[in-house]
Formats: sequence, C-alpha cells, structure tokens
Amino acid sequence: MSPETKPRTLLAEVFWNLLLGLGMLLGIWFVFHAIKYNWHWESLWKWRWLILRGWGATVVVSALALIVSVPLGLLLMFGQRSRWIPVRLACRGCVELVRGTPLLVLLLIGYYGVANALGIAKPWLPGVCLLALFHSSYLSEIFRGAWESIGASQLEAARAVGFNQQQTWRFVIFPQAFRRALPGTAGQMVSLIKDSSLLSVIGVEELTQMVRAANAQAYTALEGFIPLAVLYILLTIPLSWWTRRIEERYKFET
Repeated sequence: MSPETKPRTLLAEVFWNLLLGLGMLLGIWFVFHAIKYNWHWESLWKWRWLILRGWGATVVVSALALIVSVPLGLLLMFGQRSRWIPVRLACRGCVELVRGTPLLVLLLIGYYGVANALGIAKPWLPGVCLLALFHSSYLSEIFRGAWESIGASQLEAARAVGFNQQQTWRFVIFPQAFRRALPGTAGQMVSLIKDSSLLSVIGVEELTQMVRAANAQAYTALEGFIPLAVLYILLTIPLSWWTRRIEERYKFET
C-alpha cells in the first residue's frame, strides 16, 4: 500500500463502519418498534451527568489498568523464561491460575477477601490491580508467543554479523516480536475496557454502575443501555483503529 492510498483506505474504512453502525441502529429500532416499546428518554436525560461521570471513571480505571497490565505481562513473560526454576514455576503457575479463574470470581475473592484483610476500603485500587493482573496473564502469553516465533537462525545470523546482545534486541528481536504481538495485544486491550464493567460488583462507580443508578432514578428499563453501548464503542473503536495504524506503519518501516 503506497502512502497516497492510505488516506483513501482510512476514509473507506470509516465509511463502512459508519454504514454498519447505521444498519445496526436501524435493526435495533425495528426490533423495539415491533414489540411496541415506549421510550422515555426525557426521564433519563435528567440523569445524563450521572452517566457521564461513570464514563469518566471507566476511562480512568481502564487507562490505569492498561498502563499496569503491559509491563506486568512482560515481567510474567520474562519470568516464565527465567533460568531460575522457582521463578519460572511461580510465574507459570500465576498465569495458569489467573487465566483459569473467571474475572468475576477473581474480583470477589480479591476485594472481599484479600483487600479487606489488608485494610483497603476503597474498591477502585484493588479493582484496577485485579483487572490488570487478569489481563496481564493473557498478555504474557501473547508476548511469549511473539518472542518464541522468532527463529534461532535469526539470532545466530545476528551474532554472525557481530551484533551484541543490545543490538540483537533492538534490530532483530524487538521489531519482529512487537509486530507479531500487536494484533493480539490490541484485542486484549479492547477486552480489558469492556471487562471494566465487572468492577461494578465490588462497588466501583464506573459506567455500568452509573447507568443502572440512572435507570433506577429515572424509572426506565432499557433506555440507559443504549448510551452504555455507544459510550463503550467510543472507547474501543478508536483504540482498535490506532493500533491498526501502528501495525501498518510498523510493517512498512520494518
């Protein structure tokens, strides 16, 4: 793809996504029109600031969890490749234990058990940590797969041309591993943002919790869940586009 065609490709992608979104909205409208559901948007509109406050909390919590999960995933990946057997087994056991436990169970045990035992009263701190721990376990496997996909022949070729360990990392390992890990990492980040909705079970006042509160205050049933979906899409789609642009740019540069 030449640089001249990139803007046109981006515009075409935006157009088709908007068209798909419009089709989904028309489908939703047709379904609710068929069941003759009476909308009461004016009641929910009075509580719009409650929903926006929850959306802001979701942005902050998701951003913090993303910042923590990536380096933690790298540490778990390096730990699984450690020469020290106790470190390798501990990191491997942590990854398998967390990946085998539902996030909801992890949140409930981590907050009502561990956090209360440590005297942590505010739920957002253990919520961010547990969310980051859960997704860092998946990220560590994505990173490990990208690392191990680099053939030994390439490392031998780097040594043959005189690269030291730092140069091998910079010019051989990192560019290829980064490019191969990026699609899976982007998908995991999108999942992290959506999974932040489960933090409502431990009392974090994020978007889902605030939508439920707004619905209860406005005496509505489904009105709050339409903006709930839209506000999550406003977070996940730009992230997907951004990582795809990085992937394409890195592909051409490397």
